[in-house]
Amino acid sequence: MSQPLAQALTTRAATIISRCRELARITDTPGQTTRLFLSPATRDAHTLLAWWIRQAGLEARTDDAGNVRTVRRSTNPNAPTLVLFSHLDTVPNAGAFDGPLGVLLALAAMEELGATPLPYNIELIAFAEEEGARFGFPFLSSLAATGQLTPEHLARSDADGISVAQAIKNFGLDPDRIPVTCPLAPNTFAALEVHIEQGPILESLDESLAVVEAIVGQSRLELTFEGQANHAGTTPMALRQDALAAAAQWIVEVERYAANYTQLVATVGRMSALPGAMNVVPGTVHTSLDVRHPKDESRHAAVAHLLTKAEAAAALRGVRVHSKELTAQRAVPMDRDLTLKLHQAAERSGFDAHPIFSGAGHDAMILAAAVPTTMLFVRSPSGLSHHPDESVREQDVAAALATVLNLLLHLHPHS
Repeated sequence: MSQPLAQALTTRAATIISRCRELARITDTPGQTTRLFLSPATRDAHTLLAWWIRQAGLEARTDDAGNVRTVRRSTNPNAPTLVLFSHLDTVPNAGAFDGPLGVLLALAAMEELGATPLPYNIELIAFAEEEGARFGFPFLSSLAATGQLTPEHLARSDADGISVAQAIKNFGLDPDRIPVTCPLAPNTFAALEVHIEQGPILESLDESLAVVEAIVGQSRLELTFEGQANHAGTTPMALRQDALAAAAQWIVEVERYAANYTQLVATVGRMSALPGAMNVVPGTVHTSLDVRHPKDESRHAAVAHLLTKAEAAAALRGVRVHSKELTAQRAVPMDRDLTLKLHQAAERSGFDAHPIFSGAGHDAMILAAAVPTTMLFVRSPSGLSHHPDESVREQDVAAALATVLNLLLHLHPHS
């Protein structure tokens, strides 16, 4: 990479970071960054993004799922389309870069290209909903773009009893027009999402970038251990049916088992013990279980093993246990050919893009069902995400921008 180009990309990277921080100040909750789907803050974020799009000489539109979109058109009127995308919504009390980095880096790439001719259109989509924070279900916007949004999704309600369909109407949009205004262009041939890693692997390797090979499959379950609540002072230890002791033994087994497999993660993130009094042997315990692995068969085997261990821990103490599957998401591989081209673009730009699995879900897993899709990860300093202190480094953002530009300049829709 030439020195003038490197300097130009560093300047662009600084602008990207500055814009992410400016967006982060647009919030539903003063003093933190909280921007939920189709909230008042969403409208203000859309207004600001549309202004930046117009400054780039492009036109912005909002589709009926609330996504902000713009197209850089090829001189060929029949050209196919490549999509660059990420999301604008946040979790409560979020950082500045989860989602917006990918949107604003894509816009910067379109700006940097200027009038450079390409044999395809580039569409930027800033999805309005990815996190699932408002309606308890993620990816509503990318589901709309890929024709997978169902009446059941539109009927889901938030904490105030407002349905997705009503929220869309309240925002001045029309849920009945989603099949008309939201789908990807019919000639879309590829899609790319740039996102912060949200983990510590790149930091541990001291590398700027990683190319995502697959988004891991995920199983979420709820387990209930049922023993017998009884007086803590008068019930001998040998005669107890302590649901919490059984659950605790099982939780240690979850950690021990997962630690023996490099690609498996298993987490008990929530637990409640009832009746919850200091002087009562716990009679009922509710726990969660989250299991993730890039291979579905390995994930299924891990879930089966951990449920067997729960039954064994319960039986040891005369406790019963039953489980309920809440969600099961299959692993989603990224497109092999497009992923290889992204690796090559990083190498041509002078960067070693580490191959990686994504342990978190992303819009890329939804688009992958409709169009060849890949992802580029940018280092998360300290592995921190979904936190106000989430950050990025200018040099890493510049590396990601150089890689994306290199891909765009070398990609051919028919190769």
